[in-house]
Amino acid sequence: MTATTTLSATSAPGATSVGRWGLIITGSIVGLALFLAAFGGLLAPDALVQDILLGATPPGTPGHPLGTDALGRDVLALLIAGTGSAVAGPVVIALGSMLIGILVGTVAGYVSGPLDFTVGRVTDLLLALPVVVVAIVIAGIFGSGYWVTVAMLILLFAPSDIRLVRAAVIEQSARPYIESARMLRLSTARIMFRHILPNVSPIIVTNALVNLAIAIVALSSLSFLGVGVAPDAADWGRQLTDGRSLLLANPAAALAPALAIVVVACAVNLLGDAVAARSMSRGGRA
Repeated sequence: MTATTTLSATSAPGATSVGRWGLIITGSIVGLALFLAAFGGLLAPDALVQDILLGATPPGTPGHPLGTDALGRDVLALLIAGTGSAVAGPVVIALGSMLIGILVGTVAGYVSGPLDFTVGRVTDLLLALPVVVVAIVIAGIFGSGYWVTVAMLILLFAPSDIRLVRAAVIEQSARPYIESARMLRLSTARIMFRHILPNVSPIIVTNALVNLAIAIVALSSLSFLGVGVAPDAADWGRQLTDGRSLLLANPAAALAPALAIVVVACAVNLLGDAVAARSMSRGGRA
C-alpha cells in the first residue's frame, strides 16, 4: 500500500485525464468532503443520539431519509458527522508524510553519499511492510487512539514520499541550472529549497493527492477493524462495521458509508490525475 506504484501509473505519458466537467465534479466532491469534515459536527449535532425503541428502520422513514441503525441513530446524520474523522485524519496523514518526504528526500537526494545510501535502504525496508498489518500490531502495543493511529500512518506513508522526492531531486541535481548555482557559490540550503524544490513540486502535490486517497481507505479500513476511533464514534469505517448486520433491515446503514468512502477516494485520485496531466501539459514533471 504505497503511493509510488500508483503515482507512476497516474503520471505516465498518455495517462487518462478527467475532462473539464469531470474536473468540476471531482473538485466539487472533494470540496464538499472537506466542508463536511470541518463543519459536519455542527450540521449534525444529534448524530450520536440513540433511540433504542425505534431501532433499525429502512430508508424513507419519516424524519430519517436513510433510515436508522440498530441503535436508532440517524444514518444520514452519522454519515455527515463521520466525515470529520474519515477525511480530516487522511488530510493530516497526506500532509505529514509529504513534509517528511520533502525534508528527508530533498536532503538525501542532493547531499548523496552515505546519507543517501542509508535513507535509501531504510525506505526500501519500510516500503516492504504491509501498512494495515503493521498499524494493527503497533496499535495493540501502544494503544489505538485516533490520533495515535494517524501518527502511525504518517510514519508508514512517509517512506514512499521520501523515495519519490529523493529520486526527483537526484534527477534535477544533474541539470545545468544546478551546476550554474553551484558555480555561483549559492548555499546548499538555497539550492535545495529555492531552486530544486519548486521544480519537483508538481510531482509532490500529485503524490500527496494519491496518498490522501489511499489514506482515506486505510484509515477507514482500520476503523472497520476497530482500530483508531472509539466504538460509539461517528466514522465511516465504524458505521460500516455497525451496519453490515442490517443489510436486510436497512441496507443504507452499510451501503451509505461504503459508497462515501469509494466516491471520495476516487474523486481525490481523479483530481490527482488532473493535476498530473496539467503539470505535464505545462512541461513539468508530474
